[in-house]
Amino acid sequence: MAVQRGILQFSRRNSLSYWTPSPCCALRARHNSSGSDLPEMPPCDFKPETYTGMSYERTLEVRKKHINPGVLTYYKKPLLVHQGHMQWLFDHTGRRYLDLFGGVTTVSVGHCHPKVVARTRQQLDKLWHTTNIYMHPALHEFAEKLVSKLPENLKVVYFTNSGSEANDLAVFMSRLYTGAFDCVSLRSGYHGGSPHIMGLTALGSMRYQVPGAFGMQQTMNPDVYRGPWGGSHCRDSLSQTTRKCDCSPDHCNAADQYAQQLEDTLAHSCPKKIASFYAEPVQGVGGATQYPRGFLKKAYEIVRQRGGLCVADEVQTGFGRLGSHYWGFESHGVMPDIVTMAKGMGNGFPLAAVVTTPEIAETMSRAGHFNTYGGNPLSCTVGSAVMDVIEEDGIQENAAKVGGVFIRELMKLQEEFEVIGDVRGKGLMLGVELVKNRETRAPLPVEEVNKIWESCKDNGVLIGKGGLYGSVIRLKPPMCITEEDVHFGVAVMRKAFRDQQQN
Repeated sequence: MAVQRGILQFSRRNSLSYWTPSPCCALRARHNSSGSDLPEMPPCDFKPETYTGMSYERTLEVRKKHINPGVLTYYKKPLLVHQGHMQWLFDHTGRRYLDLFGGVTTVSVGHCHPKVVARTRQQLDKLWHTTNIYMHPALHEFAEKLVSKLPENLKVVYFTNSGSEANDLAVFMSRLYTGAFDCVSLRSGYHGGSPHIMGLTALGSMRYQVPGAFGMQQTMNPDVYRGPWGGSHCRDSLSQTTRKCDCSPDHCNAADQYAQQLEDTLAHSCPKKIASFYAEPVQGVGGATQYPRGFLKKAYEIVRQRGGLCVADEVQTGFGRLGSHYWGFESHGVMPDIVTMAKGMGNGFPLAAVVTTPEIAETMSRAGHFNTYGGNPLSCTVGSAVMDVIEEDGIQENAAKVGGVFIRELMKLQEEFEVIGDVRGKGLMLGVELVKNRETRAPLPVEEVNKIWESCKDNGVLIGKGGLYGSVIRLKPPMCITEEDVHFGVAVMRKAFRDQQQN
């Protein structure tokens, strides 16, 4: 496999024994002790350092006393993560976990990927920080490399530190360029958690009791599983909904219906001209929701008729995660005016960007605008190294191949367990929606979802949760995972579903 070959070659060239497919026997035996019906955890010859930090009990105490309670903690007994290597995480006891959530879809090429680590160390010895008021090579080399992967006139980049910050800036640019104010997004979409951008994030569980969202509107989410329209031929996925579909092979009627809802929202809630429209190519926090084929193209046409710009939020889908394309918007056959990106861009390092056309970018020169850490030498070095690894190690191709295996195995689980209402997604951005009743699609109660979630963790697999009701299992692992990892992960999930079913 290309991913394995690239890392092995790196190890030999640098006389480093990073990752080779040989057993780490002690860890394998240890992690298989929780259930005899589970296969052994796939091998890993990486040995974590002995943890010598703050005790587990003291860490819990400090978190309770000094960490803002808004910072969520997963699991009844939270993990104290000590070290990471590729698709693996290690807790303070040395226990190994298969990471199928990738730090919330953030670790793209693998935890502490040796090539990225080596390049970062080199930069650490040269220059940590100077603001972008001075020229330094890392900024300009990375900018040129990044825009070379984007089509047509998307050639000007503004570096930031997070996806929220990038989307904030995209809103600002769209309003400056169009002279309009209103922005539109999709329900269940997630575009960040800053007070300003929260207006575009359409998930009630993330809204606070304070005024906000001025000039920001939401339209119906084109969800072919939960929405009023859509069926068994509507998604760009190996897995389709079980609902009947009246679409023809070359035309999706559901896309037309949801596009009409967008027109209705614009007619009732917006002025004649709008600033911008935001959509993730596949919704992330919203639960790996995919739109019907052709919807996004219709939506872009409608928005442009209103004078608005179209913004592709690639924070979770970019850099090859969908497998078929480097950017998620390419899978929809659309051309955005602005692209925002983060998360996998830095493989966990704080790094984000807004890429747009020269004409739109020019609006930022009308007044002073400054970002202290945007385009930092370290962050640009990391981003450049990540892009190189994606190419050299065949990461995108691996996402397509292993993602195909993964979703097929999840579809088999769906046949076994009534609690699985829907399997969806593409590449290594997958979702499994859990229901109490397949006919009504009533969501599985959170306490039942949590039993499955906790069971997976107890057996060495970390998964995410999402969706409007918190009933979607989110599977967005580091894109270096192997087919063997997938089979182990699915076996652990099968045990969790079986235990939930029996209890």
